[in-house]
Amino acid sequence: MSTRPTAGSGRATDSEAVCGARPREIGIAVTALSPRAAPSSEPNRPDPRLGSYSDAPVHVVTPCQDDPVNTIAGIRWVVTGAAGNIGVALRRELRAAGVELVSTDVRDVEAIDGTGDRVTVADLLDLTALTAMFDGADGVIHLGGLSDEADFHDLAEVNVVGTYHVLEAARRSGVRRVVYASSNRVTGMYSTDTLVDADMPARPDGFYGVSKVAGEALCRLYSDKFDLSTIALRIGSYEQQPSTPRERATWLSHRDAIAAFIAAMTTDEHHAVFYAVSANSESWWDRTAGERVGFRPMDDAADWNIPGDTIEPQGGPFATPSYSLDRMRD
Repeated sequence: MSTRPTAGSGRATDSEAVCGARPREIGIAVTALSPRAAPSSEPNRPDPRLGSYSDAPVHVVTPCQDDPVNTIAGIRWVVTGAAGNIGVALRRELRAAGVELVSTDVRDVEAIDGTGDRVTVADLLDLTALTAMFDGADGVIHLGGLSDEADFHDLAEVNVVGTYHVLEAARRSGVRRVVYASSNRVTGMYSTDTLVDADMPARPDGFYGVSKVAGEALCRLYSDKFDLSTIALRIGSYEQQPSTPRERATWLSHRDAIAAFIAAMTTDEHHAVFYAVSANSESWWDRTAGERVGFRPMDDAADWNIPGDTIEPQGGPFATPSYSLDRMRD
């Protein structure tokens, strides 16, 4: 094991790419797609939602016969960052749909069940271990890494080199597809009156966003050069419900998050980048690329009538100089 900071050392404040960063555990009762049971605070903002979500409402959407979820039973997927918020919720849904899982993180992972979820502790810097783990898998969902701003050297090692190892291990193992958890923070420096699409130049709002831009570039390279299918999700603010002015535009509901990942797993596209964000009335990101891969979100932050003005640019407080400088090592 490496002695570098684990994914648990970063502060998960805007949980677009929650991934084993020791985020608050969830106990939600959210059903994304029947018949199965279906993080991102503003920095330094007290969050009353810490703790269990066991009283959350249940949302049920009955799938049509050609629902993509009906095509994934019996296949095997590896999930990195499996102990994080999204990892736990997604694995629960995938197991309910009959997907065989290999769940890995840098910390202990609790299995969803005792039959189809093999759990293991592994480091993203161990290419040999990843290659062996990926053998026989149909795909990899890469959630692992540091999930917020940190010292650049740590981000480069964990998020950039770690993502390279995931892609290279997938190539060596003959994996068909890697689904990469990117972040909306790759374009956080655009103004809030700009509708950003996935083909526009990256304008990251910090070093964390830079690490995700590098991850997306690696995905593009492996698709173009090595014929590995890669689908990158620029994840919005993953919350049970929106609670800040920024989240009126960036909110990603739990059930829409599940739908985004299933779309990424099942699309016919060889390579794609899209924003995983709910169908919010206030929108900063074009959802056309998501529609092309079959992602059709259902929830809208406007239903919560959140007051207040947003902070420029789109990254809001994450885009301030202090948010990066305070996390640098001397």
